[in-house]
Amino acid sequence: MRIERKVAFIGAGNMASALIRGLIHAGACRPDEVMATDVRADQLERLVREHGIACSKDNREATQWADVVVLATKPQIFDVVLGDVATGVRPETLVISIAAGVPLSAIEARMPPRTRVIRTMPNTPALVGVGATALAAGEHATDEDVAVAKRIFESVGVAVVLHESLLDAVTGLSGSGPAYIFLIIEALSDAGVKVGLHRDTSQLLAAQTVLGSARLLLETGEHPGRLKDMVTSPGGTAIAGLHTLEAGGLRTTLMNAVEAATRRSVELGEIMAKKLERST
Repeated sequence: MRIERKVAFIGAGNMASALIRGLIHAGACRPDEVMATDVRADQLERLVREHGIACSKDNREATQWADVVVLATKPQIFDVVLGDVATGVRPETLVISIAAGVPLSAIEARMPPRTRVIRTMPNTPALVGVGATALAAGEHATDEDVAVAKRIFESVGVAVVLHESLLDAVTGLSGSGPAYIFLIIEALSDAGVKVGLHRDTSQLLAAQTVLGSARLLLETGEHPGRLKDMVTSPGGTAIAGLHTLEAGGLRTTLMNAVEAATRRSVELGEIMAKKLERST
């Protein structure tokens, strides 16, 4: 489904590049409906070469051109970018932020009155089209705005709409979660090597096992406990392994990791909000 909007990405890093690729490949936007800005000429040249989109180094120009502006810059320069966008945004423009930890209120305070803003929290698997993104609507965003934003992020995976108060929890779970899974895959791969498998074989089997397990859960809709039981036969190998994982506190450790990452997300959001307040 086409979104029928001109979309400008302010910042053309990995996440913006993934979204641009996803939008065009999904047919949600034509190349002539997409623009990107960045300070790196080589990055812009690559996007032009690969996707045929328009590029610029002028954030204000891109903002004036677009119907939807996606703020995709690093937090360190976010306050400067907000100033550029605020001078070019039109009353009908939708502003979408993928900047981690920047509250809606801080963005809205820098924009013209009644600017429609949506805050998002995507994760890195969006780079290969299987991301998970949570969206939260600002005070003036409409249902149509939310639908447009959801369509953009569904081009690189799944998207859910939540209240902003839950975005820190999303950061702790799916935002930081790929790091936890990579650690698990690395540990499983090491274990395979320990019991005699070649490193390449062990890593392939570990990664495919995680991928296949996730797909089985999503496609069947079964409770993970039930799927676990399907693998676990009486007196078998899986129950022996599960007993070891429980003894090592795997569940508690993963739950604590999500909780710690959520707390840190709250702290970083407060720091960023204060920084933006000082720059106004």
